[in-house]
Parts: sequence; structure tokens; C-alpha cells
Amino acid sequence: MDGELRGDEVHVGGDARQRFHDARGYGHPLGGNEIALSRVEAAHLLFRGDLDAVDGAGFRTFLAAQSAGFTARFLVYADLRDRGFYLAPDRQPWWSDSGDGDFVVFPRGKGPDDGAVKHRVRVVDERATLPEAELDDVVLAVVDEESELTYLDVDPTEPSGETDFDAPAGVQGVLLDERVLVWDPPGRLHEQGFYGQPLGGRAAEYDALQLSLLEAAYLAAQGVLQLGDADVEAVVDRGRAGEGDHFDRRLRVYRALRDADMVPKTGFKFGADFRVYSDVESVDDLGHSELLVRALPGGHEFSPRDLSLDVRLAHGVRKRMVFALDDPSADTIRWLSVSRLTP
Repeated sequence: MDGELRGDEVHVGGDARQRFHDARGYGHPLGGNEIALSRVEAAHLLFRGDLDAVDGAGFRTFLAAQSAGFTARFLVYADLRDRGFYLAPDRQPWWSDSGDGDFVVFPRGKGPDDGAVKHRVRVVDERATLPEAELDDVVLAVVDEESELTYLDVDPTEPSGETDFDAPAGVQGVLLDERVLVWDPPGRLHEQGFYGQPLGGRAAEYDALQLSLLEAAYLAAQGVLQLGDADVEAVVDRGRAGEGDHFDRRLRVYRALRDADMVPKTGFKFGADFRVYSDVESVDDLGHSELLVRALPGGHEFSPRDLSLDVRLAHGVRKRMVFALDDPSADTIRWLSVSRLTP
């Protein structure tokens, strides 16, 4: 069976509709039994030996004649087919609800006529750059230099927790270097709100709580913490002196997480800005944090290598990686969850 190249489609006649489209989800129907294949579908049928040639060209000649980036798309298409999925190009007329991806992948046992989509897949090279504005509800199929595939599931999300904490009032603190000390703190500030770190162990002579600059700035802005001659701006200025704009960004993300009834703590040990707990009742009965959060500027351009590194790290410590894209000009934070996917 041969195909004929017409523009960006390969037309196949004979019993192609029954053999390829109806039975296996390739192409879209034309008149009668004729179907139109995308170039990558045609390449896959040539590779399998189901098509003999396209305009006289076999698989090797056809593959070599395609434009840049085609080989990566073919590798992903063939891999997903080998995993038992039907898929189609993410554009009309193959798929009516076309998007910005390369393929739509249907649930196992389903095809393009069933109307259900399991994944939208975008194929990227490991050396590509990915502007955050272009990342939505999509699976990134990353093709590395050895043609191995890594699938990363990108999911827009909103932080939401269940921590119920009634903050005390009139807490007194003093700004010292890179932290705020609270002498004789209300017990529930740390035990229930998980603010700060106690100074010393159980045998310490003084009862004091060390607050990070982020915690202190948030509590001071909430009216919970008083700092004597200092104020919120003094704390923020101290943070900016060490981190610049990144401190402001982290503070906005910290505030958003706390306002969403979640508890952010430093993620330094994990190479992130925060580790985040969704439900804290008592520090004495504290579970594992669920998220690692990295605060990034709006418009950030991701590298697939950096994404893979962050996601692998989060997976290794049984957490989910979330990126907080901060746009102070619009007073918004866009949240993207990214995780490894095995289709």
C-alpha cells in the first residue's frame, strides 16, 4: 500500500479507512475509504511496514526529507504507540479542539471518535527553553541527546490547606541580625502555628523563639508581632540586603501560602525555597511536608534539564514540585505543579 504526499498530508486509498483509521486510530477520513495521515503518522506506518512507500520513498528516505524537529516528534509518537495508546496531531482536522501541543493522547481503548483526551503532549528537546506563559495543562515529552524520553506532567494548581490557627496578639520581638527573637513566646505560636525555631533545647535557661525574617515580616504585617523601634519595613530591608528582589518574591509566596491555610518552612535542605505542610495541628504530631516550592519571577524561562532536576529531587523525598511564578505588577502568583509521568 502506497501513500501520496499532498501538502502536509499523506493520502492513502484502498481499504485505508477500515485498516488504519477505524481499527487503529490513524489519520482522519476523507471521501469513501480514503484517509489523510499526518507526516508523523505516515512515518510510523512506513516504519512498521504497513505502508510500502510515500511517493516512492521508503521509511529512511521519507524520514531524512522532513524538517527540523520531526525526528523527536516521531520518537515520541512511536513510544506512545508502543505503550498501547492511540494519538493524533493536536490540530485540525485530526482533532477539533486543537491546542498548543504536538499530540493528543486518548485513554487506552479509546480513539479520536470517542471524544476523550488523556494527555496533551508537547515534544521538546532537552536544550530548549520553555517560557512559563507557554506552559499550561500539558505533558512535556523531553527528548535528550541520547534519544531517551522523559515525560513531565505540568498542571496549573492553586495552593489549599486545612491548617486552622488562631494567632495570638501582642507578641513582642526584637530584630537581631538575620532573625527576630521572641522572648517568652506564646506556646501555640510554634506548637500549633509552626512559626519559628525554639532557641536551645529542653535544658535551656531562656525560653525564646527564633523567627525567620519571612515569618517576622508576615506576623508583623498581620498585627501579631510588635518589634519595638523596628517595623515591617525594617525587617524587609534586612531581607533585601541579603537577597535583593528575591526576598520580596519569597515573601509574597510565603504570604499566599499562609493565607491559603498552608504552612511554609524553609526548603534549604531540599534545594528549594519552601517545604510546605497542608495541615498542621501540632508540631508534636507533625507529618511529612507535601510540597517543595520554588519562587520564580513571572515570565521565567524554564530549562527542561532544570525541571527534570527539581522534579527528580522532589520525587526522591516523596514530595510534589510546585513553581510559584510571581508577577507583582499584576499582584498575582501563578502556580505550576510538575511531576514525572509514566504513560
